[in-house]
Amino acid sequence: MLAVALVFLAFQFGTERTWWIELGRYIPFPAYLAPAALGVLLSFWLPTRWRLAAVAALALVLTGIMGVQLNRGEEGHAPLRVMSFNIKAYLADDKPGGYARIAWEMAMHDPDVLVMQDAGLANKPEDLPPSFRTALGARQIHISGQYIVASRHPMTDCQSGDISFPGEGHHYVRCTITAHGVSFDMVTAHLLSPREGLNATRHERLGGLAEWQENFEMRMIQAHKLARDLFGQPRPLVLAGDLNAPDSSPVIAALRESGLRDSFASAGLGYGYTFGHSLRTRFSFLRIDHIMVSPQIGVKDSFVGGAEASAHRPVIADLWLKRD
Repeated sequence: MLAVALVFLAFQFGTERTWWIELGRYIPFPAYLAPAALGVLLSFWLPTRWRLAAVAALALVLTGIMGVQLNRGEEGHAPLRVMSFNIKAYLADDKPGGYARIAWEMAMHDPDVLVMQDAGLANKPEDLPPSFRTALGARQIHISGQYIVASRHPMTDCQSGDISFPGEGHHYVRCTITAHGVSFDMVTAHLLSPREGLNATRHERLGGLAEWQENFEMRMIQAHKLARDLFGQPRPLVLAGDLNAPDSSPVIAALRESGLRDSFASAGLGYGYTFGHSLRTRFSFLRIDHIMVSPQIGVKDSFVGGAEASAHRPVIADLWLKRD
């Protein structure tokens, strides 16, 4: 019970300086859930106060540590559906029907604006796989490196921004979209994967901590650069992408400080996990893909899609461009 309380407090108050805490956010939730459930079973041989304390510890794991969201959507008008999807195109290319599964997921949710990461499929829209062109329909398409932005509303002034860190160049994409008489900035970004840092600590134990610290610091550099670019923009703004960090992470906190809020944390129901099902666990246990919005934009609903098409589930948000 003490361990549960300490983990919860660490997740709540950890900062970018306490980089070692960040490791715990990427541990599959059964590592926390199973001991807490066992504690409840063992508490039946103890006085009532211990049984109640054990149940409270289990509840804390299920809510605060696992990040459950129980939110009601907001009211507004001028609806817009946004979908963010890391499609891992290089993996789909090796699977029979891989592109068709992604296209089916896109068509099923039918977003007004779709942004994709890890989508290095083509340099121009006409070179996209046929299934993609069919799913995208008449949407206007902008392609830049790994990013695709597709909108059924008019889209202009697409440009790249810099989120490089020492030793590696990276960029994000920003487009201005006009829908229902409202012009807003649509931004998609893909921050550095924690994979190498996590693998280093798993295989090298304490010897891998330096690599993990460096990995985390590079993502923080990217988050701060992105937050500085987005802060104080005159138009409403939607940021969507694979940010490679859970909602409780300082990486996401840096973006919240620029005035953004997470759509699932505002109107989602459940855990909204997007990643993990392609790993040995075979189930999703991390919410690292996000759609974030500026205060001018309302959130009616937010949810995640299926696990069949990619190593990442897509995130979908039903937004209001005009809040009540």
